[in-house]
Amino acid sequence: MQRRKLAALVAGAALALAPCTSAWSADTFPSKPLRLIVGFAPGGGADALTRIIAEGLSKQLGQQVVVENRPGADGVLAAQAVSSASPDGYTLLMGTNTAMVAAPTLRPKPPYDPFKAFTPISSAGQFSMFLVVPSSLPAKSVSELLALVAAKPGDYNSASSNSASELAMLQLLGEQRKVVNARYKGDMQAMTDLLGGQIHMMFTTGTLAPNFVKEGRIRALVTLQPQRSALLPDVPTGSELGLGKLTITPWAGFFGPPGLPTAITEKLSQELQNTLKRPEVHAQLVQQGFEGYGMSPAKFAEFFRTQYDAFGATVREHNVKFD
Repeated sequence: MQRRKLAALVAGAALALAPCTSAWSADTFPSKPLRLIVGFAPGGGADALTRIIAEGLSKQLGQQVVVENRPGADGVLAAQAVSSASPDGYTLLMGTNTAMVAAPTLRPKPPYDPFKAFTPISSAGQFSMFLVVPSSLPAKSVSELLALVAAKPGDYNSASSNSASELAMLQLLGEQRKVVNARYKGDMQAMTDLLGGQIHMMFTTGTLAPNFVKEGRIRALVTLQPQRSALLPDVPTGSELGLGKLTITPWAGFFGPPGLPTAITEKLSQELQNTLKRPEVHAQLVQQGFEGYGMSPAKFAEFFRTQYDAFGATVREHNVKFD
């Protein structure tokens, strides 16, 4: 009898303490440094904005946020590292539409189901992206570039460091797909070869393009943003050029492992939204050609699903398959 009473008391105490324990975990989170994993090499657009946001988030949380680069496989390696991490909020992914949409959509054997393998936390915002060519190439507009490709099929090549930029190039070229694409682990390596003349065209971010354009070393022919970029205001949009087929707009967002507790997800989302509103963070992101904005977990999950469905429709329309 005494043992049964003791067991009942212990069980009752455990039930009474359970909600308090959960609240205590959320209230005191984080109590140690966080890892923010990005799937691209140092020096590129994704890496630059991740480090800007990580610095602001460190101030916001009062804990260090360490950026970890895991380049390769279109960001899949980084995504898998986060997907298999402990769902405690200390390992996060700076996910782009490359790893979260392109890889699961384009590959015959998707590496994961992005809706089951991750917890959406908040959007980060939208990249600016420009089609650029070396100044040595005799093309000063998109129409002139397409004319060169049509005149000498097979003589020109392109570069990409992710599936989104590669798909945008396919959209641009349309039926003129006689351009060999070279894949790189990061934009910086691709840009180096474009500056050297080994590469003839590529879509790159606002992190790299503006300075080289202003120096006269490359030309920017079109932006994938829906409006002109303040970084290169003379560069027209696709809609201005009648290129309605250019529908790819690269974005980034924050994800956690599956099963991330709701209280921690909500707290991280709010802190990330606050970070993106910090004046110094906003100013630095603008300089990178990145439009930063946060969302609640629910709104980001909805945005994510919409982007995924739209990307998939584009892939099916163009009958695109990547290895």
